[in-house]
Amino acid sequence: MTGGSATSTGDAARWRRLASSLLPAALILLLQQVVFPMPLGAVASGVVLGVLGALGALGLALVWRANRVVNFAQGDLGVLPATLAVLLVVLGGLPWIVGITAGLGAAIVVGVLADVLVVRRFFGAPRLLLTVATIGLAQVLAFAALLLPQLWGEGPGIRTLPPPFEWTGEFGGVVFDANDLIAVVVAPLLMVALAVLLRATDTGVAVRASAERAERAALLGVPVRRLEIQVWVLAAVLSFASVVLTAGVTALPFGVGLGLAVVLRSLAALVIGRMTNLVAIATTAVAIGVLERGVEWNTNDVLLLAPILAAMILVSLLLQRRGLTRADSEVASSWRGIGDVRPTPRVLAALPEVRAARWGLGAILVTVLVVGPNVMGTNGQLKAGIVVAFAVVGVSIVVLTGWAGPVSLGQMAFVGVGAAVGARALAEWGWEPVSAMIVAAVAGAVVAVLVGLPALRLEGLYLAVTTLALSLAASAWVFSNRIGEWIPTESFRRPALLRTFDIDTPLRLYYLSLVVLGVVLLALRGVRRSRTGRVLVALRDNEAGVTAFGVSPVRAKLTAFAISGAVAAVAGVLVVLQQGAFRPVTYAPEESLTVFVSTVIGGLATLTGGVLGAVFQRGAQWLLPAPWSFFATGAGVLLVLLTLPDGLGGLLWRVRDRFVRWAARRHSVNSLALERSAGDHVVDAGVQTVPDDPGIGVAEHALVAEVGAASGEPGDDGGRP
Repeated sequence: MTGGSATSTGDAARWRRLASSLLPAALILLLQQVVFPMPLGAVASGVVLGVLGALGALGLALVWRANRVVNFAQGDLGVLPATLAVLLVVLGGLPWIVGITAGLGAAIVVGVLADVLVVRRFFGAPRLLLTVATIGLAQVLAFAALLLPQLWGEGPGIRTLPPPFEWTGEFGGVVFDANDLIAVVVAPLLMVALAVLLRATDTGVAVRASAERAERAALLGVPVRRLEIQVWVLAAVLSFASVVLTAGVTALPFGVGLGLAVVLRSLAALVIGRMTNLVAIATTAVAIGVLERGVEWNTNDVLLLAPILAAMILVSLLLQRRGLTRADSEVASSWRGIGDVRPTPRVLAALPEVRAARWGLGAILVTVLVVGPNVMGTNGQLKAGIVVAFAVVGVSIVVLTGWAGPVSLGQMAFVGVGAAVGARALAEWGWEPVSAMIVAAVAGAVVAVLVGLPALRLEGLYLAVTTLALSLAASAWVFSNRIGEWIPTESFRRPALLRTFDIDTPLRLYYLSLVVLGVVLLALRGVRRSRTGRVLVALRDNEAGVTAFGVSPVRAKLTAFAISGAVAAVAGVLVVLQQGAFRPVTYAPEESLTVFVSTVIGGLATLTGGVLGAVFQRGAQWLLPAPWSFFATGAGVLLVLLTLPDGLGGLLWRVRDRFVRWAARRHSVNSLALERSAGDHVVDAGVQTVPDDPGIGVAEHALVAEVGAASGEPGDDGGRP
């Protein structure tokens, strides 16, 4: 009886776990039936798309289990080999099976190279760093996929994989062909094979063992490095199968990456499935495919799916309990370890060589910024103005991520809010630009705080995914005027600045943007030197230590969001003025990823990095043709993350330190402060220098300095450089 009772209890527990895994999919299907009903044939069509999406979602889940990162390259891992397979069949004339086999082999090679050349290099790095690296990897793979058709003398285009045999069938009024049949047979078989692999093989046991702690698994004898290659190969194969089968059912995606709308479906399934529950992830992905078909069937507007999925992601993350394992605590970390730039000690700043270099470089910079645009021509002046506007966006990311730590992949949503309010103020209300910027800054700050409220519970990768989903929802639903025609999209005449100065030429617009950038940099430099700035940096490095000193991390985070959102909104008004209209495509979520990546390239530690990143990224678009500029950004972020973790700005400050040390040796000046700055550089010049204490961390150093500033202890200079 006891044995039978135990068996019955175990069976009941398994049934409860299964029901829990199927519940999210059941709720999504219920939503579809109630709000977006459709015939059985259309439901079957949605199931076909759903099972193909489930393959991509399972690939995301595998990488999450092995590396604890959200792999933004998951779709593009399959796009490159799938594009090769389709081109071999369509343009090369090879048999279907030969093309698919070649594509499968290419997928395996792509998975191996992704692990060896990228993932392995970040084995011991913070997970957020590897996540950003996958964004760069996605851009490089997308670039390669765009170039493939040139082997046949063709360009990118919409192509469909022809079926290998003739077959048609009708169900519920919808006609299906051989490609649909192959999809509903092959995709479930791959899912079953994956389940068997994870449950009944050593690889599956090792994946589960290393999911919690890779270092501990390695100490226990798990071959973590070899396991990572297997996981990334499996992820690439699943992505290839998903994309190539989709090429037969609908069409082969082309362009700059798969598109975040497709990635969002897999992310939604991953999050709703609690990141590791493969049954929940797969069934949720299928249900999302049915929901997508229902939305399209009833509204003929598939973009409506984006805000629905964003709401699902946000609710799921807020309802989930986290922080119970060390792996979860790693994932919830902020952007740390970027270093600080210390100011040049006064005794060294007074040296003749240092003063001459400062004045000389300053004169060159002013000449380039002020005189350079006069010889660029109209087209060059327009581009220079856009570069300066996006430099303001870059420094807004520095405030939020570089100083406070939260990673936002939806920054262009804040820019879009400012642009929308600015466009309405300028075009509809007839306001002058400064007034429009002030109102837009307030609106951007309010929206950023509302977005930042979930940051009280969502951190690290969870917050990054949420902000990306919200950005996609805003792009698809708000900036497109689908909720109301409140954003004027027609061209408008630019009002005079302060009702006095005309800004109707590209050169004057450039100078306006340059002045605004200068004002923003001065204001943020003051913030960084203040108590608020020191608290934000301390919060980034050690939130527990900040809390122990009586500082409210909630208020500090929301302050960072407010400042960042206000600055980004001001940049939005500059962009609207430069373009002379509100253009929704400018604020697409793909642009959010691009500006974040470019700021990482420039360096998240300093405001200078935000400017350098914009110059690099927009300069690449300026100087290089479209595919190559995209490659420059993707390869650039990978190169920077591998060789210059603190970005181009960090390199600039290291060159400064070397020069100052040379000048110090030349004058036989010895400075302890300089030696310390050589070891851990980079913060804006407001950081206090406190006595070395091996028992005090970075956060405590910042707070000790703050306590000294507040109490006016001897030797404190109140945060002055």
